[in-house]
Amino acid sequence: MSVPTSADTLAIDVKHLTRKFGVRKALDDVNLELASREFLSVFGPNGAGKTTLLRILATLTPPSRGSDVKVLGYDVVKDAFELREHIGLISHNSLLYPDLTAAENLEFFADLYCIPDSKERIAELLDAVELTHRKLDLVRTFSRGMTQRLSLARTLLPAPELIFLDEPYSGLDPHASDILDSLIAGIRDKHTFVMVSHDLDKGLELCSRALILAKGKIVMYEDKDSIDTDEFKRVYRDTVGMGVS
Repeated sequence: MSVPTSADTLAIDVKHLTRKFGVRKALDDVNLELASREFLSVFGPNGAGKTTLLRILATLTPPSRGSDVKVLGYDVVKDAFELREHIGLISHNSLLYPDLTAAENLEFFADLYCIPDSKERIAELLDAVELTHRKLDLVRTFSRGMTQRLSLARTLLPAPELIFLDEPYSGLDPHASDILDSLIAGIRDKHTFVMVSHDLDKGLELCSRALILAKGKIVMYEDKDSIDTDEFKRVYRDTVGMGVS
């Protein structure tokens, strides 16, 4: 199956999304639309359903029956294989091989994606994440920040249309955070982003739209331009007190 995408296509179109784990609803009748090239920041307390939402959109977890979830025009269940060619994910797991060097990791993923002129692309990305000087070092010798930067390079290799970020700033030192900021700023007009974060200030700084989840439901979903920051933070503080679903 081939689904054409364009600037007019919704990057994310979610209708009646529910995900149950046993009797517990991690997501409960969520409806969500996000236009192409937008940046969505997702906030909420632990157990709110944030990572479950991200995993469903990234085709890693199926929704429960009756949900209609499309990403870049693809059905996340029926068209998962085709969709994966167009998305990238940075999660708590770097998805890197610790006993390969930085360059070998990127070469491996470049081969998987059949990227032409991969040596040039790899050199460009290693330079962008400031790891050229460590390209021949084993990943298991890297710090958390360096591993996260290499994970970002891995994600950007095939130039995905949509990038999912699950707490990408977690554990980063200020320098690594600055590098990530710079990389996102340089490519954000060419990609759609969905970021899960507990950092309200960073999430609101980056986003074009912001969403608060609590007990698997959307509590607030607003354009950045219409957000009253103090009110948004008050609502977020209130959701933290709601506990898990």
